Amino acid sequence: MAAESLSGFLDIRTAAPFLVAAVAFYFLVEQLSYHRKKGPLPGPPLVVPFLGSVAHMIRDPTAFWDGQAARAKKSGAGLAVDFLVGRFIVFIRDSELSQRVFANVRPDAFHLIGHPFGKKLFGDHNLIYMFGEDHKDLRRRIAPNFTPRALSTYAALQQRVILAHLRRWLDRSAAEGGRAFPIRVPCRDMNLETSQTVFAGPYLDAEARRRFEGDYKLFNVGLMALPVDLPGFAFRRARQGVARLVRTLGECARESKARMRAGGEPECLVDYWMQDTLREIEEAAAAGRPPPAHSAHVVPLLGRVGAGLPPGGAGPRARRGGRRVVAGVGRAHHRGEDPGDAAVAREVVRHRPPATLVPHIAGEPFQLTEWYTVPKGAIVFPSVYESSFQGFPEAEAFDPERFFCESRREDVAFKRNFLAFGAGPHQCLGQRYALNHLVLFMALFVSVVEFRRERTPGCDDPVYMPTIVPKDGCAVYLKQRCAKFPSF
Repeated sequence: MAAESLSGFLDIRTAAPFLVAAVAFYFLVEQLSYHRKKGPLPGPPLVVPFLGSVAHMIRDPTAFWDGQAARAKKSGAGLAVDFLVGRFIVFIRDSELSQRVFANVRPDAFHLIGHPFGKKLFGDHNLIYMFGEDHKDLRRRIAPNFTPRALSTYAALQQRVILAHLRRWLDRSAAEGGRAFPIRVPCRDMNLETSQTVFAGPYLDAEARRRFEGDYKLFNVGLMALPVDLPGFAFRRARQGVARLVRTLGECARESKARMRAGGEPECLVDYWMQDTLREIEEAAAAGRPPPAHSAHVVPLLGRVGAGLPPGGAGPRARRGGRRVVAGVGRAHHRGEDPGDAAVAREVVRHRPPATLVPHIAGEPFQLTEWYTVPKGAIVFPSVYESSFQGFPEAEAFDPERFFCESRREDVAFKRNFLAFGAGPHQCLGQRYALNHLVLFMALFVSVVEFRRERTPGCDDPVYMPTIVPKDGCAVYLKQRCAKFPSF
């Protein structure tokens, strides 16, 4: 036994130099590869093997991305690079370079991914991963869900849900003696219920909504977790939650199709979708063509409007704008038409774009500038947040007049810097719905609630959750403004 133990020890001692040499060789190769891809761009001089800066990004994502922006600005290149979990990344601060990425989403250039490991979360056949005619065709089929008639239907549903949640917030404030409390999570819950109601309406019962809420929370946690697809990890739970969400929404679509076939009137988004789907099926049958392929791509649309960003940037101007909008709670379907109130909503989104980064993967090497080519496989991060503060006069100021005053028309002059909804062929289809929702929320909020922001050191510093939110969760003091709370 002693001889065998000694032999094993000698084997380890003999193998150790080779192991050290292999690790050193791997480290050297990785550093050389990183520097070859990095070129003249600013970035860390050395990277941790495989992991790169992922620990920093997860520990403090705000500081990590602020550092990328600072390097990109200081260098004057508008670009910065780093290394995350085996992937070379390029951060894009410059608006025109971001526009180049958005305009070149195609198989031989950039692939929109929504999240560095989004395909595992959203599925390979999601709308955001489609190209060319297939992508155009599906967007054409989705477009009828956001016509003025459809948006009017949704506004009535949105009003009912928003008022119900405002009532709960006021009741909570009264029960807690009027103390300030953070409304980030209540806003997220309100937006989630609004999305459920607008998208799936009568097809989700109370139990289905409860499960939906739980799975959607798992999805949001997974967006910020390490991409470890193993049992017990948040990323795996997020994948399982998304699979259940897809099944739930698929069942809603089947029920809706049956009701629309029976002549029912549309009551929610999926009804408008299925109504148009049935029309296409009937037209194909009449022309002797096979029925068109249809997929349930509801989850990403729900995700965009259900993330739960509190209206932390609006302040007194939002109150003034909201009062202009509200001419009676029963006229919810007319809200959003006043250009002044639309300007307030647009400035909120410009000043604090919820999704600050829109990751893409370079499917092939792409010459982004005259002197730099993005290498194949790199993940590029156009920053819509940084673009929002370029070009606009006094960009740090919250000033809705920039989108309202005819003599300024900054929405036209600096259109290429307003990238909160993306640009190019994958620009967000639901942006009108999102802006209408924000206008409607502000209108109702400032009409029925007296509010005051609780000011604490650093309270407005943005943190990633995964959309940006105020550091304190947007803590406010609330009390009822009107003598009689509106009915809903």
